[in-house]
Amino acid sequence: MTAKQKQEELGKTLWDIANNLRGAMNADDFRDYMLSFLFLRYLSDNYETSVKKELGPDYPEAPKDVMETLGVKVPLQIWYEENPEFVVDFEKQMRRKVHYVIEPDYLWGSISELARTQDNELLITLQKGFKYIENESFESAFRGLFSEINLDSEKLGKNYEARNKKLCTIIQKIAEGIQDFDTDSDTLGDAYEYLIGQFAAGSGKKAGEFYTPQQLSTILSEIVTLDSQNPKAGKKKKINKVLDFACGSGSLLLNVKNKIENQPGGGTINRIYGQEKNITTYNLARMNMLLHGVKDSEFEIFHGDTLKNDWDILNEMNPAKKVEFDAIVANPPFSLRWDASEAMSEDFRFKNYGLAPKSAADFAFLLHGFHFLSEEGTMAIILPHGVLFRGGAESRIRKKLLEDNHIDTVIGLPSNLFFSTGIPVCILILKKCKKEDDVLFINASEHYKKVKRQNELRTGKGTKEDPNDIKTIVETYQNRPEKIERFARRVPMEEIIKNEFNLNISRYVSTAKPEPIIDLKEVNDKLVAIEKKATKSLNKHNEYLKQLGLKTI
Repeated sequence: MTAKQKQEELGKTLWDIANNLRGAMNADDFRDYMLSFLFLRYLSDNYETSVKKELGPDYPEAPKDVMETLGVKVPLQIWYEENPEFVVDFEKQMRRKVHYVIEPDYLWGSISELARTQDNELLITLQKGFKYIENESFESAFRGLFSEINLDSEKLGKNYEARNKKLCTIIQKIAEGIQDFDTDSDTLGDAYEYLIGQFAAGSGKKAGEFYTPQQLSTILSEIVTLDSQNPKAGKKKKINKVLDFACGSGSLLLNVKNKIENQPGGGTINRIYGQEKNITTYNLARMNMLLHGVKDSEFEIFHGDTLKNDWDILNEMNPAKKVEFDAIVANPPFSLRWDASEAMSEDFRFKNYGLAPKSAADFAFLLHGFHFLSEEGTMAIILPHGVLFRGGAESRIRKKLLEDNHIDTVIGLPSNLFFSTGIPVCILILKKCKKEDDVLFINASEHYKKVKRQNELRTGKGTKEDPNDIKTIVETYQNRPEKIERFARRVPMEEIIKNEFNLNISRYVSTAKPEPIIDLKEVNDKLVAIEKKATKSLNKHNEYLKQLGLKTI
């Protein structure tokens, strides 16, 4: 079994456990419990592996029966009890090495043993453990990381005993389900991503708050990691800063990181930035980063409102201190109502372009991100099709962006790709350093396959018989052809101006198949021949009627 197959198998195993255990509990509620326990398992495994390296021969490799006799649940507990005078220095050293510490009582091994033995102290120990990780484990405190995990919720049971029993069952089943799998950051991180996607499908329209389908995430990530001036040259070797200002569970940011680091010859990202308004999703994103091996010093996820711009680092009024990003990706809420007050019109993000209407914040999100894009950067944002053609304030913003030559590419996608909405969406690619004075339109609206209730982009080998829609879209952006029939075209600004800055994709790239040219002479000749044949047949028929003494036709 390949590594990828093992990751998929682990994801499916965990999803089966979730389905069997959650009962009548809402998918979103159960998601938070299950993902938190997976996160604890990853932190514990990673920490214990590092502890073994650090202690070397001093690490107590005790068999289970010995640990039971000593009354301990994990080997590290023995070392702590035998070396109390060294614990403080040891934990300082571990913080330098792995950036966090977990006390033996709160390691997954201890927690899963409490679950296996149905210990009545499990719930209390979990509560203490979560608080410890939030406030003491990391040097940069991860306060509120488990704030949405209510272990006292009646959804788990009517009283303490019932809740404790339910938690014992959940944790025991997870422990049994994953014991035969590798739980490194790649395997467990991908299983975490798989579960996020499955829970998103289960929660339907609510899923749009935190989940961008992996296929769309791949397109955005591939595009922003290509050289912005010359995409044909391939991927950048280094991105200083990447931002997703509506980051959800952080999957899109991790995708960008993977595309840069896993290219031939490797590459680096200095720092990852994300912002998320929903507290539950914000916590998911922080866990997701750590689960994928991103150190707490390598990322910053901020809990706040993007449109209000309440993140201090993005609210710097001094242009010399302005933070800029080499890559910006986003899948913000579609057509969100927002506070487009008069005071907001003076906001430095909007005043050169105007305010998006109160009924749809799509362009407000776009302008927020675009303001912080570096001169050599690329921004890719998913938006509803309405931004391409709606009038009023949106028309004026669109016109200004086009006149300033900032809209590089418009990609139209099929409908029903999202769990949260069936509407078709587009991807806008923006740059401040654009060389070409045209706009590339890609119409991929008919390039998909139907899978149950959803549409999906195809991920085949890239042949005519086995298409790969993601690869086709990215390569078309990269190579920027003059025209691909019924799929893509470079449109000069003169044509866009004639269309009053309307970017409706079908105006420029129609997917309609041309009607065959009819040869009227050929049709006429056929009709004459048919007429002659019909007359001959009629005459012959009438002869028979005469012979029979019947009236002719």
